[in-house]
Amino acid sequence: MTTVDAILRDAPAEICRPWLRHILRHDEWIALAQAAVAEARVLVALWADTAKVHALFLDPAGLTIIAVSTPAEAGSYPALSPFLPGAALYERMIHDLWGHQATGAADVRPWLDHGHWLLSQPMSTRPGPPGQPGQPGVPNYFEPGDTMILPLGPIWGPLDEAAHLRLSVAGPTIRHADALLGFTHKGTLALMRGKSPRIAARFAARLSGDATVAHSVAFSRAVEAAMEVEVPARAVALRIAMMEIERVAVHLDTLAEVGRLADSPIVRSRCSLLRETLVRASDIAFGHRLMMDCAIPGGVAADIAESGSEAILRALGDIASQLSSIRRLHDGAALSSRLVGVGRAGGALAASLGVGGVVGRASGYAFDARIGFVSDYGQFAPRIAVRHDGDAAARQHQRIFEIEESLRLIGAALDYLPDGPVTVALPQVSGEGIGCAESVRGDVWHWLRLDHGQIAAVFPRDPGWALWPLAERVLEGAAAEDIDLIRASLALNASGMDL
Repeated sequence: MTTVDAILRDAPAEICRPWLRHILRHDEWIALAQAAVAEARVLVALWADTAKVHALFLDPAGLTIIAVSTPAEAGSYPALSPFLPGAALYERMIHDLWGHQATGAADVRPWLDHGHWLLSQPMSTRPGPPGQPGQPGVPNYFEPGDTMILPLGPIWGPLDEAAHLRLSVAGPTIRHADALLGFTHKGTLALMRGKSPRIAARFAARLSGDATVAHSVAFSRAVEAAMEVEVPARAVALRIAMMEIERVAVHLDTLAEVGRLADSPIVRSRCSLLRETLVRASDIAFGHRLMMDCAIPGGVAADIAESGSEAILRALGDIASQLSSIRRLHDGAALSSRLVGVGRAGGALAASLGVGGVVGRASGYAFDARIGFVSDYGQFAPRIAVRHDGDAAARQHQRIFEIEESLRLIGAALDYLPDGPVTVALPQVSGEGIGCAESVRGDVWHWLRLDHGQIAAVFPRDPGWALWPLAERVLEGAAAEDIDLIRASLALNASGMDL
C-alpha cells in the first residue's frame, strides 16, 4: 500500500502556516485515507469551503500534522467515513452547510439542518429552499422486535446544553445509541466571514462556554500564523495562565457534577465552592469570570489587574489544600463502587477517533496538544499522566491529577511574567493559518483564510466532534440508569459542534 508520505511527495501544495496544505486528486484522497488507517494517523477535522473539502490528520507518535484538500467536483467528493468512522459527522455537517455530497458516505442523514432553516446549504454559492422538518434521531439501522426506544432530550435541564439521544433499550441495557445535535446552531461560520480577526474573535470565544479561552487562543494562533505575527512574551505567559485557570475551573465543575450523580454531596459541595472561589479571582484578575474575550489575535485584550496575581494565587492555595481530601473521597468505597467500570472507553477506540483530553488520557491515549504543537509551553513543560481503565473512576482521578499540574503551571506563568506590552498591531495581509490549543475536553483546532486582513473562510474544530461518536459507542451495553453519570463523566458538550 502507498504510504502517506509517498502520496504527499508528488502532490502540489498551497501555503498554509505552519503546515503546507496539499491538494489531492479524488483517487489520492481515498488512498491517503487508507494509508492513514494503516499508519495509525488520526483524522482531526474535516470541513469545506465553496470549492474544496479539507482534512487535517495527526500522527500522534511523530507529532506531525498533515493538511490536505480535494476539489468538490460537481458538488461531490469521495467519502472518508468508509475508512474513518469519525468522518461521518463531519460529512453530514458539510452537506448541511455547503451542499457537497460525500459519495459513498456511511451516513447521509442531516446533522445541523433539521428542516427549520430559512435556506438550505447556506454556506454554498447557491443556497437552496428550506428543507422539510424531520424527525430527529431517526436511525439507519434495524431495531429488533424486543427493543424499546427511549428518546432523551434535547432539553435536559435548565443549565444543560441541547442534545438529543435516541436509545434502543432491551431490559436494563442500552443496545444502541444515536446522538443528534444542531439545536443551538448559531451560524458562526457565516457571522465570522468578512470581519476583521479581532471582531471575529468574539464569535470564536462564544463557541463553547467551558472552552472560551481555548477557542480564543486557538483562533488567535491561526490568525498569527497566517499573518506571521509574533506575540509578546508577557501575553504568552498570561494566555497560559488563563488557559490553565479555565481547565481547573471546568475540572472542578465536572468533579462536582459527577459527585452529585454518584451520591457524594461532599465532593459536590467542596468542588463547587472551590470553582466559585477561582472564577471570582478570575473576575478580579481579568475582568470576567470566564475570561471571555481576554485572549485576542496579537496577544491579550488587557494586562492582569494589579491585585490579580494575588487573588489567583490565593484561590489556588485554597484548591491545593483540598485536593488530597477530594482524592481520598474518590478512593473510598462509597464513591469508587459507583464509578468503577461505568462508561468504560477502550484505548484503541479513543485513539482511532482522536479523543484527547481527560477522556483520551484516562483511556490510554496520551495525546496532549500542549506537547509538540504549542511552543508557548516549552519552558514550563507540562507533565502528562495516562491511565488505562477508561472508566468514570479513571476520568475523575485524571481530572484531580490535571488540576494539580495546572496549579503548578499557573504559578509558574504568573511568577515568570516578563515586563513589556501585551499585544501587537495586526497587518492587513492575506494568508492562511492553523492554530491549536489544549482545552479542558481535548485539542481545539482553528483554520482560517484571510483576504487583506478580513476573514474569507474559517472552521473551528471542537473536541466534541470526537467525544460524541465515542459516547455513542460507550453507551452501547451500558445500564440505562447510568446515562446521566456517563454523560457527565465524559463532559459532553454540544455548543462547540453546533457552529
